[in-house]
Amino acid sequence: MPAVLVLRPEPGATATVSAAQALGLEAIAAPLFEVRALDWTPPATPPEAVLMTSAQAARLGGAGLVMLRDRPLYAVGEATAAAARQAGFTHLIAGDAGVDAIVARAARDGVRSLLHLTAREHRAPADMGITIERRLVYAADAAPTLPEAARAALPHAVALLHSPRAAALFAGLVDPMAIRIAAISPTTRDAAGEGWRAAVVAEHPTDASLLAAAAKLCNHEA
Repeated sequence: MPAVLVLRPEPGATATVSAAQALGLEAIAAPLFEVRALDWTPPATPPEAVLMTSAQAARLGGAGLVMLRDRPLYAVGEATAAAARQAGFTHLIAGDAGVDAIVARAARDGVRSLLHLTAREHRAPADMGITIERRLVYAADAAPTLPEAARAALPHAVALLHSPRAAALFAGLVDPMAIRIAAISPTTRDAAGEGWRAAVVAEHPTDASLLAAAAKLCNHEA
């Protein structure tokens, strides 16, 4: 059976495994990161709007999210929007084209300032003329070595790369020449570097599109 290697942290890893199995793929979960909440304090004055680039910010934001729930929330991806909705946000604007695109959308909507709830490790959006204040609400601690389950799967599996940071870390832990990868975005593919046995990029930056690309690669080399 074609197999994929799921390297993203929980709870996303379990969701991707389930989606892969529904497509008839064997899925091996071996998260490269352990995610944990950080202590943080919201601004004294509520922001004009909130920016979230990961569902983890909504899941791990804790009590600090309460005072922000009535603010418009700009989310990268439907998964982030869904997590924000579960956290109590009601005015949601979501987009799947990445952080720069959603910040540009906020600018077109007339937003002049955003509160970005994000990870300790993050990429700042491009300058769109919006003032962005940032709060670090969670951290993703990298694994020092590749989990044994991942090493055992590498000869026959396609590794799923969900972020540029995961791509760069994974590339430093393996020999690319023997491995096939599927990246969720061109930026993630670039972060992985060159020299892979095979590499594909998802048509859209979504989990479903990433799995579809990986499935095609599995079947092509079956």
